Amino acid sequence: MSRLPKAILFDLDDTIIAAYGRADLAWTAVLAEFTGALTPLDESIVATAIMHSATSFWSDAERHARWRQELREARREIVRQAFAHLASRGETVPTELAQCAIADRFSDYRNENMRLFPDAHATIDDLRTNGVKLALVTNGASQDQRAKIERFDLAARFHHIQIEGDHGFGKPEPRAYLYALSTLGVGPRETWIVGDNLEWEVSAPQRLGIHAIWYDPAGAGLPEGSPARPDRIIRSLSELLT
Repeated sequence: MSRLPKAILFDLDDTIIAAYGRADLAWTAVLAEFTGALTPLDESIVATAIMHSATSFWSDAERHARWRQELREARREIVRQAFAHLASRGETVPTELAQCAIADRFSDYRNENMRLFPDAHATIDDLRTNGVKLALVTNGASQDQRAKIERFDLAARFHHIQIEGDHGFGKPEPRAYLYALSTLGVGPRETWIVGDNLEWEVSAPQRLGIHAIWYDPAGAGLPEGSPARPDRIIRSLSELLT
């Protein structure tokens, strides 16, 4: 425990709670509920088109910053673009109403299947007991993120909770990290950050001197050619205590 830092900044989605991993499996499950509306299209073709659309949609940094606080609407746009592509190939596609229903069901499915990582509460509580100052720093809309924080009993576990929608800025903007450090009363060299995003929780905070720990619960390893080099990689949050 003597090697613990003065403070740790935690990401929320896919770090403390399993929220958005394996989108391919989630789309497959959702599309299976809409077989009738998709006929004559094969579900696998639709799933591939949607995944390609999503990758293109979120790869634009400016679009990402704009739409990540409006996920429900963003998913409707992703689905619309996917079916527009299929229609351009001569495929028969569902009605606009059905397309919206598919996108909205995906949003509901994601929400229904969120879960706390098994060691999250115990690890956070142990860190706090050992005097580590804790901040939850998350992007996204205030209402959505607050609902998750309450649902998974996280509010009282952190000294500081910082949501992009409340402050008007988020990761990877430098002020997102600096504001959290200032609130906790610590410096970058005294602080770790833990999260699953290689830009938001590794590269950007490292530029400020924060020790960056990448959370890789699936053990997938760094993507080939990734410029990010975490200071440490963990597969479970409890590794922070060892």
